Amino acid sequence: GSNRTGRMFTGDSAGNFLYSALYQAGFCNQPISRHREDGLAMHDVYITAVARCAPPGNKPLPLELENCRNYLEEELRLLTRARVFLALGKIAFDGALKAFGYQRQPGNAKPAFVHGATYTLNGSTLVASYHVSQQNTQTGRLTMEMFMEVLATCRRLMD
Repeated sequence: GSNRTGRMFTGDSAGNFLYSALYQAGFCNQPISRHREDGLAMHDVYITAVARCAPPGNKPLPLELENCRNYLEEELRLLTRARVFLALGKIAFDGALKAFGYQRQPGNAKPAFVHGATYTLNGSTLVASYHVSQQNTQTGRLTMEMFMEVLATCRRLMD
């Protein structure tokens, strides 16, 4: 994946799933990404991560996430026109809540990670999706149809 190629979700099964879906939804110009110089162009999409390292077992520790949060916050600050954010997985969802400065109000429940759910935070919309990992797509926890529905939701919210 990204450690080898220098581009997130590139050259692995998660990327094959993601870029195929993004292509079908009109968010990129080709259905696959094999390396950084393969001509992939994104449209209305920016891909980032809440963790900047590849921890053992792909499970970042809370301290690793905390150490990386300022990078995510700065990216969000620079994305001045972005209004819809898609979190791939619970780790990304929880990290996005923190990066957006979400503060739970007394009597209100914290937004729950539910596939396909949308939440308005500080004028932006956060959309939750299961991660496009091979584990999720091979087991059917996340199907292409489910993910295409989430991307359609994102598109509607952007228009």
